[in-house]
Amino acid sequence: MTRYEILPTVDGPQDLEGLSMEQLEQLCGEVRDYIIRTVGRTGGHLAPSLGVVELTVALHRVFRSPGDKIVWDVGHQSYTHKILTGRREAFRTLRQRHGLSGFCRRAESPHDPFGTGHASTSISAAFGIAAARDLRGDDERVVAVIGDGALSGGLAFEGLDNAGGCSRDLIVILNDNNMSISPTVGALSRHLTDIITHPLFEQIKRDVWEITERLPRVTGTVRQIVQRMEESLKGLLTPGLFFESLGFRYLGPVPGHHLPRLIGLLEKVRAMRGPILVHVITQKGKGLPDAEKNPRKFHGIAPLQTENGKMEPARSGLTYTKVFGETLCELAAEHSDLVAITAAMPDGTGLSRFASDYPDRFFDVGIAEAHAVTFAGGMAARGARPVVAVYSTFLQRAFDSLVHDVGLQRLPVIFALDRAGLVGEDGATHHGMFDLSYLGCIPGITIAAPRNGAELRDLLYTAVHARRGPFALRYPRATVPDPDALEQPPRLLEIGRWEQLKPGGDGCFLAVGPLVGVALAAAEHLHRDGLEFGVVNARFVKPLDEAILLRLASEQPLLVTLEEGTVAGGFGTQVALALTRRDGAAGARLLQLGLPDCYIEHGAREELLAAAGLSPQGVAEQVRARLRRRAPEAAHPAAGDRRWSASRRPGEPAVGG
Repeated sequence: MTRYEILPTVDGPQDLEGLSMEQLEQLCGEVRDYIIRTVGRTGGHLAPSLGVVELTVALHRVFRSPGDKIVWDVGHQSYTHKILTGRREAFRTLRQRHGLSGFCRRAESPHDPFGTGHASTSISAAFGIAAARDLRGDDERVVAVIGDGALSGGLAFEGLDNAGGCSRDLIVILNDNNMSISPTVGALSRHLTDIITHPLFEQIKRDVWEITERLPRVTGTVRQIVQRMEESLKGLLTPGLFFESLGFRYLGPVPGHHLPRLIGLLEKVRAMRGPILVHVITQKGKGLPDAEKNPRKFHGIAPLQTENGKMEPARSGLTYTKVFGETLCELAAEHSDLVAITAAMPDGTGLSRFASDYPDRFFDVGIAEAHAVTFAGGMAARGARPVVAVYSTFLQRAFDSLVHDVGLQRLPVIFALDRAGLVGEDGATHHGMFDLSYLGCIPGITIAAPRNGAELRDLLYTAVHARRGPFALRYPRATVPDPDALEQPPRLLEIGRWEQLKPGGDGCFLAVGPLVGVALAAAEHLHRDGLEFGVVNARFVKPLDEAILLRLASEQPLLVTLEEGTVAGGFGTQVALALTRRDGAAGARLLQLGLPDCYIEHGAREELLAAAGLSPQGVAEQVRARLRRRAPEAAHPAAGDRRWSASRRPGEPAVGG
């Protein structure tokens, strides 16, 4: 077992004050080793947190948290922050159920002044905290730490614009690790290049060239100096000009792994007033050679396997994400108008091969989901067939664009919603449990969910061939249950048509997506009790297959809807509304099962499904409980809510404040 000398003595930021610079640098090494070992066991966002160890130590040495407020953007680079703020021992429970969250949470610690999980929020949140501070007449310092791609989000620029136009005290730390700011530099390059190509600059450059022609002995040296000056102007001066133009006092760049320089600069910054931006250069994955070489691969990882001292991600089966990416490439070979759009997630959404095979038809818009949706709408309006591949939880950020820019105009945009349902260890900020509700209220949209990999291929094929408005296809972060079935070519499915997999006489499950398998297993449990329950694959959530629904409602004593989404406004609600419109009494014979109407904490996906009553055993027991009741009751969100609240408030951490 690794022995640490300095780390065990740090129970809070106050313990950093008495450490020498040499001890602080040793602490950085110990923290980095502790993160690598812990995340290797639990999984998590490894490379981002390794890159900010020195920056975090410097922040907590200079600022006085929790009095001073440090707001981390996204939060996946906050592991050192957690370790230094009284959560060192609890860090071993990272991303485990009832353990520490992988992101910042107000309920977890007073050192987390604002909850995080989605990108580009830190500046707006920190500015709000600063405004509230001024209203209260307090004087704490407020720091926003942004980077790792978050600066490419429009919300970040809205916050910069608003904060820079005021005189409130606010410090923004821009963590530039080359991975994060490169998309932003691409977007800003025209502004920066304007200065380098300014006529005055060009005239000076020509004058220097003419003078050096007369000095043959030093011509090469002087011209090298001029070229370096040009690079320096573009690389150092112009970022400052850009942020200064927004109203921020710009300081930097400063090397983010040089602890003495970081601490020295931050001590000066702490005494300064007004909006200030400190530009820090870091290396993502610092301290782990594999992560330094391939930071994208080690950005977010599953638990690692160690072989011969080399860290490798644990092997997994064929995923829905992989099936989607491969099928989209097949379809792109047949349809020249098919394009793919991602919001800074080409790897996570399975588009890496598409980007390689069809670079002219691949668009990464950065962390800008609303822009991605409206951009796709514009492409569709001009005859292209855009596929927006996005995590379900991130599409929430583009709801207005979905309604106004795509839905209202009935534009044929395909939305491939990865990570639909419970994602597991990333927790409440990343669970894709609301899409059936927020998409279901959009008129004219088609919503589908495959029960396996083969059906994912069929539905994507159907979506590409459909020209009837927006088409949303949702699938989980999971392996496909029957990879052998993928050998068959995809089929065109009738939109709105369900599939009856098993007949029944005592009731019938109407199951969505991966919970079709749960329904089949639950039906087997009930069969042992002498109950025959049918199973329908409700692969289209909108439009509903009302023909099958109404027939089953007239034949079956009980219908059970089953979805990996919130019961509030989801598939079960749509079924209840359809039955109520036709026959109010039919709704009384409906049991709606899904995720409870609350935020769900982090933990292994199967563990969370079981806790929500969505395992085969849990579903079967809820059906038995319903059948034991003598008088039928109106449709309602079933026992999930009571089960979650029976012990501890959902999402409430087992440790922390």
